[in-house]
Parts: sequence; structure tokens; C-alpha cells
Amino acid sequence: MQTGGLLIRIGILGLGHWGPNHLRTFSSLPDCAVLKAADLQASRLRALAPSFPQTEFVSDAREVLEGDGVDAVVIATPTGSHFKLAHAALSAGKDVLCEKPLTLTARESRTLVTLARSRGRILMVGHVFLFNAGILWLKSYLDSGVAGRILYVHATRTNLGPIRSDVNAAFDLASHDISILNFLLGGVPLAVNATGQAYLAPKVEDVVFVSLVYPGEVLANVHVSWLDPKKVREITVVGEKRMVVWNDLSSEGPITVYDKGVIREPYYSDYGEFNLLVRQGEISIPHVKQYEPVRAQAAHFVDCIKERKTPRCDGEGGLAVVRVLEAVENSLSARGKRVVLRDSVRRARR
Repeated sequence: MQTGGLLIRIGILGLGHWGPNHLRTFSSLPDCAVLKAADLQASRLRALAPSFPQTEFVSDAREVLEGDGVDAVVIATPTGSHFKLAHAALSAGKDVLCEKPLTLTARESRTLVTLARSRGRILMVGHVFLFNAGILWLKSYLDSGVAGRILYVHATRTNLGPIRSDVNAAFDLASHDISILNFLLGGVPLAVNATGQAYLAPKVEDVVFVSLVYPGEVLANVHVSWLDPKKVREITVVGEKRMVVWNDLSSEGPITVYDKGVIREPYYSDYGEFNLLVRQGEISIPHVKQYEPVRAQAAHFVDCIKERKTPRCDGEGGLAVVRVLEAVENSLSARGKRVVLRDSVRRARR
């Protein structure tokens, strides 16, 4: 691999829904070049080739994975193929950026994490919202302690489509919010409950409600759906001192801070009772400088390759998300039964 120089040579697998965005962003970075891009559908190759003359378009992934021509591989294929392709790329000595979720099972993800570590390769997962300006602002704000102790978080991610057949709405949509929640709260859930229904296609839930319990008795709820009249990307964080809403689609700005809370009066009004007074404060919309998250993610991946540093969303983080998704699947199968993530419980008790 020639990562010591200025140019990082990228290969892309999958040019369907999201792959062209990777092709565009990596091609635009000054310190890398997309040498090869592969897809099984010839029509996609023909459509993209004129706009990217510097890239060789091929139909066989092996032409990207084999040989010394490519330093790093970006995987943007359906989730079911992630494990095989990422395993082949890491085994061939390539660094890997794999779209979310990393794999379909925690066992597969753990195998990739172990393989990447043994080969000294970068394994990064495309949880692109960890590069969203509003989410990064929210993370900094919560870490500052201004909002006080976090009580609960509610996330909504809905739209009318796009509808997938390879994974359900939880794997497709909730993977975003689980990665965000893990990032914001600095940990992984202890337990999961999930309910959902497959209204459009058998055994593929298009509407899912997920309840999670994080360390410190922080509750989180995630609602995802492909079957909703409104496109919503919103997270509400309720703290003891302040409440914050991230709305990725707001025209006024992605963050709204509510200086609201509940005051516990120190005196009793009646025997066995005390007053809970609502504190009403200002509502503010801070300025958050916006940029394209997928480009920031691509630049971060290139920096990690050059400097051999751990990515913000590395293989371990991707594995953590898949473990939660696996628990969601188990709870769905058990009609909403509580599923305990035992590794998380053991870490919380230490």
C-alpha cells in the first residue's frame, strides 16, 4: 500500500442508492483518487462513466479487491453482502469504509473487527450522522453539562419510503439513531424492547418502535417508519436543566435549546406532598455552521488512512450498533419481550 504519499487510491463497491455519493465526494477530495468502481448492473456503470473519466468502471468486485492498485475500499452494497466483501478487502490488506450497518449479525461484525486488528487495517463504518454539524454541536453541548443530567431521549425518523426488501426499517433507519444515541450518551444500552409490524411485505417490518435503557437510568425511544406521510429526522433530549431538539430538516437551524425544566420546591404544601413548579425560560436557536456530512466523513476516512488513527465510527462502534439491532430483532420476534445486552450490563457494573 502506498499510503505514505499524498494520493490515497480508492475503490468503490456498489453504485446503487448511496454509492454514487461516495464516488462524487472521494473524487472531489484533493488527496485521493477513485481508481475503480464496481457494480453488477451495467446500466449504472454506463450512466456514471462519462462524469468520472478518471475512474475505471468494472462489473466484478475482484478487480477492485485484488492486486496493489487500490489502497482502500468503500463498500456501499446491500447489507447482506457487507461481511463477505469487507472480509475479502481486509484480507487483501485494504483499509475499509463500510456502509451502515456493518453486518447482519454481531458475530460477523466481531470477526471483521478482529481481522482488521490482526492485519493492522482501518475499519470504519459509514454512520454518517456522526459527521452531522447539528449532532456534533449537540454532543459538545451535552458534554458541557449545561443541560444537566440527561433524563430521556426521543428520536423520530420517518418518511413514505424508500422501502427496502433486504432489511427491515430498524436495520435501515434505526441504525442511524442508535449510532447517534451511543455517541451522545457515551455508551451502549443495557436493555432493549421493540415492537413493529410488517404492513407492506411479509416478515419485513416497515414500522418499528424501540425502547432502550442506557446506563444512569437514561431512557431512549426510537420511532422509525417507511410508512408515514411526513419526512421527520428529529431528536429531543430532555435534561434536568435544559431541553434540546435537533431537527435535521428545519429551515431555521438544526438546534433549538429550551431553557425549561421542573423545580422541586423545598417546602411541603400539604402533608406528604411537595410542589413541582414548571420553569419557563428562553428559547434559542444557536448558529450551527452547516457542511456536507458525507464529504466530512470521506475526508475523515482519508485522514485516518494517512495518520493510521482510529476513526470516529470504527469497527467497535459499528459492532455495538449491530449488537443493539440484533437485540431489537430478538425482541421483535418475541413480541416485544425485554432483551438484556449482557456485555453492556457487565461493563456497567464494573
